[in-house]
Amino acid sequence: MAVLCCPSVSVPEHTITMEDTLHLAERLHGDHDQLPLALKLISNTGVRTRHLIQPLERTLRHPGVEERTKVYVREAKKRIPAVVERALKNAGVTAADIDAVVFVSCTAFTMPSLTAWMINELGLRHDTCQIPIAQLGCAAGGAAINRAHDFCTSHADSNVLIVSCEFCSLCYQPDDLEVGNLLSNGLFGDALAAAVVKSHSASGLRLEANGSRLVPDTEDWISYAVKDTGFHFRLDRRVPRTMEQLAPALRDVAATHGCDASALDFYVVHAGGPRILDDLSHFLSVPAELFSFSRATLAQHGNIASAVVLDVLRRLITSGTLRSGHRGIVAGFGPGITAEISIGTWLGDDGGPADDGSASGPDHERTPATTAERSPTA
Repeated sequence: MAVLCCPSVSVPEHTITMEDTLHLAERLHGDHDQLPLALKLISNTGVRTRHLIQPLERTLRHPGVEERTKVYVREAKKRIPAVVERALKNAGVTAADIDAVVFVSCTAFTMPSLTAWMINELGLRHDTCQIPIAQLGCAAGGAAINRAHDFCTSHADSNVLIVSCEFCSLCYQPDDLEVGNLLSNGLFGDALAAAVVKSHSASGLRLEANGSRLVPDTEDWISYAVKDTGFHFRLDRRVPRTMEQLAPALRDVAATHGCDASALDFYVVHAGGPRILDDLSHFLSVPAELFSFSRATLAQHGNIASAVVLDVLRRLITSGTLRSGHRGIVAGFGPGITAEISIGTWLGDDGGPADDGSASGPDHERTPATTAERSPTA
């Protein structure tokens, strides 16, 4: 049995609102012939606020790939320790108890992975297994949970630390004027998240089955064009319609464990945009309010890539709406187009520490619970 404990989530201190984003797009791209379309698409994302690791004026500058990578490493090393510490506390384990670390990020590239730095600096043992995942984009949050589940299943009495570090603002391309890139400028935000999966626990989300699905011939629907200036996000207009193909995948994975994907108690789903959630509600015949925590993440943080599912799960767990025996699904979607899906049952809360989504210290912003987080119908 593998059990996923309450995640810890941190967002940076610099914020940008939807109104700021729209005014900025008008100022920077006032003569763009497709600006009205871009503004409409951004307005329809449902994003109210996003968080950035740097002030806006610095984010808008492109000092080059080398300098951006330095910023990524510096900010990651500054911010990861606190989010990991809270995740370990939530799980009731120490760094020395961790047997493997899964690190997911699609917004910069380093070698060695930051897993090596974490082992050296955060108290993990030197025999800790390193599992970095860099090319699954937003699906990597689900993949991290699934690979941690697999590790705990094959290694008795083990504990796996998951760390997601997504600084999407470092992929901003000021000279890329394609509509898909302009949309991404108003959709993605920065965040870090961490969680522990334990082989044995009396509380948390018991992981019971997982699966991966690829939608055939969609490799170029979500992608990076890698250029001299770094990663350029590419988003095909057909992406929002993929839920019609992915909903059956969720049904298949649920059915392998005797579940009806249309009759579950909770849905922790990657919020790439409101259309994704609307269509999934339709094709699974699930009430829209069961996706309220996904919508809350999208509204308050934007699309935070692989950290989304961990933030949605954190909101669900801390909402007080879960009951022992509730069964649900965790699903991340990303390039490929790929779905990473888990089925799990809530075992209950032992009353121990639970992360409230806030981040302490001078380098982080406190994020108090909102009405949308407390109410399952928000």
